[in-house]
This record gives sequence, C-alpha cells and structure tokens, in this order.
Amino acid sequence: MNDNLVVLGGGESGVGVAYLASKKGIKVFLSDNNLIKKEYKNILIENNIEFEEGSHSLTKLLNATEIVKSPGISDDSDLINKIRINNIPVISEIEFASRFTNAKIIGITGSNGKTTTTSLIYHILKSSGLNVGVAGNIGNSFSFLIANRDYEFIVLELSSFQLDGVKTFKPQIAVITNLSPDHLERYENNFDNYISSKFNIVINHSKSDYLIYNSDDLKIINELNSRKINSNKISFSFSKKDCNNQIYIEKNIIKSNINKNKFMIPIESLSLKGKHNVQNSMAAATVAQLLNISNEELRESLGNFQSISHRLEHVLTIQKVKYINDSKATNVNAVFYALDSMKSSTVWIAGGVDKGNNYDELLPLVREKVKAIICLGLENQKLLETFSSVTELIFETTSMSEAVKMAYQIAKPTESVLLSPACSSFDLFKNFEDRGNQFKEAVRRL
Repeated sequence: MNDNLVVLGGGESGVGVAYLASKKGIKVFLSDNNLIKKEYKNILIENNIEFEEGSHSLTKLLNATEIVKSPGISDDSDLINKIRINNIPVISEIEFASRFTNAKIIGITGSNGKTTTTSLIYHILKSSGLNVGVAGNIGNSFSFLIANRDYEFIVLELSSFQLDGVKTFKPQIAVITNLSPDHLERYENNFDNYISSKFNIVINHSKSDYLIYNSDDLKIINELNSRKINSNKISFSFSKKDCNNQIYIEKNIIKSNINKNKFMIPIESLSLKGKHNVQNSMAAATVAQLLNISNEELRESLGNFQSISHRLEHVLTIQKVKYINDSKATNVNAVFYALDSMKSSTVWIAGGVDKGNNYDELLPLVREKVKAIICLGLENQKLLETFSSVTELIFETTSMSEAVKMAYQIAKPTESVLLSPACSSFDLFKNFEDRGNQFKEAVRRL
C-alpha cells in the first residue's frame, strides 16, 4: 500500500484522489500552486486531509513514494521534471482510481463526440436497469465516483491529458470516436504525440478486451495498421465493408450483427441529429450489444436521449431565427460537424484562444453556409485572415452580449445563429460552459 502519496492540483480530479486515498487509509498530502476553490477546500478540511495552496513545498513533494498529477499540469513543467529526476513515479487520477474498483469500465476518447457518446452509453445502460456510473472528463472525477459506492459498470470520458499518465489502467471496452488535431500546444505541436496519448486507452488491452473505432477516420485506420494492438476490434462506418462484427448504414438504416445479435434502427428514429451524432449513436449501440442490452431497450434509449448542454443545443427560435449553442466545439473538427449540420444560411460566432488551429478545411463549408462571421475573442487575426476572402460580413466583438446583439441584427427569418468557437474560452470566459451559458442568457434577453 502506498505510504506517502502526494497529489498535485486541488481541482475536481486532485481533491477526488485525496478523498479516495483518505477513505482507503492512505497517507496523502495535496499541493496546489494556486488557491483552491472553497467547495474543494471544505472537502479537504472535513476529511482531515493535509494540503497547501499558493505554492509547492518541493522538499515535501520529493519525499513522496508516488505522485498523482492533475491533468491540467503539463508533463513538461519544471516541477514535474524535478520530480522525475528523483525517480518518483508520476501517475494520472484515472490510473490511481482504477486500482480501487472491480467495475467493468467502458472508456471513450477521441477529438470530438466524447461527451455525447459517453452520455449516450450511460443513458442506455442506466435505462436498462444496470448499476452504472459515469465520470472522467464529464461530471465527477473517477475517484469521487467510486469513493463511497460500488458500481458494476463505469462509463468514463477520457481526454488525452487523462490518458497521459496511464501505467496499468485499461477499460474492458474502449471507444475511439475520431482523431483530429487538438491541444497541440500541449504536445509540442506534434499531432503524432497527441495520437499516442489517445491510443494509451488500449495500451494494456488483451484479446479479451474490445476496441470500437470509427473506420471512416483515415487517421485511426493508419494508426491501427502501424501499431500492435491486442484488442478485439469492432468498427462502425457509414458504409458496409467486408469485415465481421461491424455496424454500418444501409439505406438510411443503422444495421449491425454483433455477438450474433442482429439490430436495426432507422436514422430518422435517433433522437440525436447530424452525421457526427449518427456516428456517436453507432458507437454507443455497439457497446450496448457487447453488453447484451436488448434490441427493444436499445432502440428506445437511442430514440429518447436528450442532447447534452453546449453541444448543438437549440436555445430559442426568435422571429423564425434559430439560435444554437455549440460552445463545446473547441476545435476545427467539431466546428466542421456543426457547420455541416446547418440546414440554413448561418451567422457564425467563433473565436477565443487559438490552439494552433488550421481553419482551411472549413473554407468550403463557410462559402456554402455562412452568411456572416462574428469573431468573439481578444485575438482574432487568424480568423480574419482566413475567412475575409470568403465572406464580406466579418466583425470583431469582445463580449457575448455584443456578439448576440450583432447576430440578431444580421440574421433574417429561416436563418440560424451558431455559436461554435473552434477555440478555448479562457480569454473572455471561465470555461466553455460559462461561454455557452452567457450565450443562452444573451439570447433570452433579446
């Protein structure tokens, strides 16, 4: 048993680890270079967990037998480098929590669609009466989830940051939704480094484990061809391909035959609309079939699932103009899906903290569907340079209320206003939820 655990970071995952460790009788110390939020500090105090905030006591950290690093702390930070020089193991919260549960884990990663696919799988399993929890990059941390309750199944949304510190962790069922450049500032602007982090989800797989993947994504296919992966592989695709255990679309009907169980559902019966959500639904249906969820329960769950907040969320229709909140679209690929799903001329609100984005792949969709672009950020130069040639109406704003009022003036009946930023939110907002909530509030005030 670990006798001197140190946790770096006093947010959701870090405090979750400290809380779980204290419940398991492990000596734990938490250190955060910033001030800890009151809600998390109260948990530490109430459970007599030793902590510091505002600085790191290096001597104390270097006496650790193991360190759990919050995903927000870079692997290349000076502090982590000093720790590694002293040969102290550094692991992720996901790795630590996995030691304390016997639940069957379904892990979902990818550049886009993670949250929707995770939420949909949880909905299907919960609706089928299974003892299931959901955590990771959504809701509670994995550690908080399992600290006080046992689950038979746990559905985890896993970011590349969370998968960076994996040693022995493995989900029995892994899903990779798609791969596109994201968070490259964290990976030395190297897409391959980012991909390697994503594929840590199957690094410990054996032949008894499953990898569900999008075979329409050429990057995933290339990686599967170049890596030795022990998983039992199942693909989903928009077209029928010559392989076993596949889920595909034929004549606008999702068809599959997994575990010798034939399943069909018309795309029009899905509650989630848009091509990307069809892929998310296929991934979720594959998991459900592997877990022997009945066809009847699966159809019902796919048909009544409610879309998550901030992901192509319809806010209001005002004077026949639809206002759509897609604040969670923090990379180019997510915006591609959003624009592709638009059925009418669109006023597009975009911008924020650029993550090394290449906007060129959006140019055809912007030409076809975008009437005007409203840049919402402190630094909009890249957006202006890329799109000024394809739309005459392109404006700069520095507040959500200003952006929404401008969109209201531009959009005509039957058109849409889409917040789909392609960027992080931290220049003007606390996070993407704050950005989306401010958008919804500004729309309601129109």
